[in-house]
Amino acid sequence: MSEESTTPASESTWTANTSEPSTSAETANFSERYSEILGKVNETLDKVDWSQAGRIGKVVGIFAAVIVAQILIKGILDTINLLPVVPGLLELLGVVVVGQWSWKNLTTSEKRSALVNRVQTIRSEYLG
Repeated sequence: MSEESTTPASESTWTANTSEPSTSAETANFSERYSEILGKVNETLDKVDWSQAGRIGKVVGIFAAVIVAQILIKGILDTINLLPVVPGLLELLGVVVVGQWSWKNLTTSEKRSALVNRVQTIRSEYLG
């Protein structure tokens, strides 16, 4: 009697542990669900205006490039700030460049008026 009670239990666990579907109805059910899902996806994709996708792709690409550039620049600046002498040298370089530009463009009244004229010309070209 003990053999009869263990035999059906072991057979039921064997069929439960198999990875193959036990009936063809389950396979058909899966195929129907798969076809239904693909049909809905195709319907949704047919509704999309693909002429706008190029513009959207360009905008997303530009945003992605800007984000990557900002991350790289932040990494470079953080690395520079870790070095003890470099930030001070870069500040000194900035002061020297501004001093040279000021000496070149702002020392005489003629140079200042020429600079104002160039700025006004550029502003009128770009702003109208």
